Amino acid sequence: MKRLLSAFLIVSLLLLCSSCGNVFVRGAIRTNFSTISGFVSIVQLTTVIDGNGSVLVTFVTFLQQGTSTTMGFCGDQTSQFPLNQMVTTNFNPGQPCATIIVVIIL
Repeated sequence: MKRLLSAFLIVSLLLLCSSCGNVFVRGAIRTNFSTISGFVSIVQLTTVIDGNGSVLVTFVTFLQQGTSTTMGFCGDQTSQFPLNQMVTTNFNPGQPCATIIVVIIL
């Protein structure tokens, strides 16, 4: 009961103080995304069957410093990855595919 009363008092105090215009309450949402960069060498659209049915996945092969990495992105993302262009992509990893946050063509 004391925790509930304390929380109520803190929220009430914040609301009262913020109404005078001199108090700012800020927050940040931490995102855990991954990044991949490289020259786009192969883009392939395919259907992947997982436990929930089938999912459309765009597989992209990135070349960087003599090595290649292939990533699968959810949906038809073929227009986002032009061949022979340097690209940086931020994404949220997932199964069976990753969700794109942003694609930057350099």
